[in-house]
Amino acid sequence: MTALTDADVVRIRRRSHVAIISGQALAGVGMGATFSAGALLATQLSGSPAWSGTSVTLSTLGAAAAAIPLARLAQASGRSPALATGSAFAALGAIVGIVATAAGLFPLFLVAMGLLGVGTAVNLQSRFAATDLSEPARSGRDLSVVVWSTTLGAVLGPNLIGPGDVLGRSIGLPPLTGVFIFALAAQLVAVTVYLVVLRPDPLLTALRLGVERGTTEVEARAEDRGGVITAILTLALSHATMASVMAMTPVHLVDHGATLQIVGLTISLHVAGMYALSPVWGVLSDRFGRSPVIVVGQGMLLAALLMTSFGAEHSGWVVAGLIFLGLGWSAATVAASGLLTDSADPMRRTVVQGRADLSMSLAGGIGAASAGVVLAAIGYSGLSLVAIVLVAVVVGALVIRRARRPRIRVESGQV
Repeated sequence: MTALTDADVVRIRRRSHVAIISGQALAGVGMGATFSAGALLATQLSGSPAWSGTSVTLSTLGAAAAAIPLARLAQASGRSPALATGSAFAALGAIVGIVATAAGLFPLFLVAMGLLGVGTAVNLQSRFAATDLSEPARSGRDLSVVVWSTTLGAVLGPNLIGPGDVLGRSIGLPPLTGVFIFALAAQLVAVTVYLVVLRPDPLLTALRLGVERGTTEVEARAEDRGGVITAILTLALSHATMASVMAMTPVHLVDHGATLQIVGLTISLHVAGMYALSPVWGVLSDRFGRSPVIVVGQGMLLAALLMTSFGAEHSGWVVAGLIFLGLGWSAATVAASGLLTDSADPMRRTVVQGRADLSMSLAGGIGAASAGVVLAAIGYSGLSLVAIVLVAVVVGALVIRRARRPRIRVESGQV
């Protein structure tokens, strides 16, 4: 086997990015559609709005359960089989969702949402896959472009609730079930893309480069533990903040007389906020450092929670709050993911990334599960105020990290 040249690396990097971006756009269609309808179907099948948050809870728990296995599969066999396997499980979840809703089986519906959540684990791992062959000064941008690629499908997805309902009814399926058909088709195409187009495998190529070009023992041990901990905490709590409020918004809007079209538009704008500007956050985090962009993200999350709390009775404020919720999540997630990649030991980075995704998904699951109970107890406005505590914890962690560690610039420009 001949040694890889710089031209080979550039070619593989470009091909990998095309495959990952395509897969994420497809997966976003299924995720956006099914997760938007999930809270409504959970309420319908369970007979109580108190169970509405369980759809998001199970999907995030599914992502959590898959995070480490998919990371280990990637470490052993490469990104291609790992991403394809996760998408296949999500496709299975769409099939189970159709069966569960048609049969009126709420427990089986929760299983379906758990399987669909594996698609979220694929989404999370993909952003790290984009950095496998990145130059240090461009890792934030490369990562963020993959996050951005989810925009088209994720924005389109929630608006497929109506068309999906029409499609489902036309073939004899129960109301709202048709969105699972879109999810199934999208995930199956994504599997094909990952298996066929994501070759040569970027992670295996990166590991091969490390051997060929001699990754030293000193480089292998270079890990910033404080950076890893701060990054994981930011990812987990920012995701919990977003998931808890987002999961309850469709229920809140419907209870206040909103149509499915309004719900779909609101979630679409929220998802646009989550993904559309992610390249901006990636470039800014490469240029000015990860921590400042994380702070900006927390500021927008705080603004969002104040809007949804004090403007809970006005749909305009709720929509604006959901947009800022997505923007804040995006800035925090992109910058914290970059910080994690910069800080982790290169030789065990994939496993550390898997643990971060596990923490992120678990926190989101707990947040969504708690949100239903909090919503029933103190309402949507109270839920938003409670979530401010999570923002405060992240800001506190950043302050402590800055106080304990002098400002040091590395190649990527992060602090």
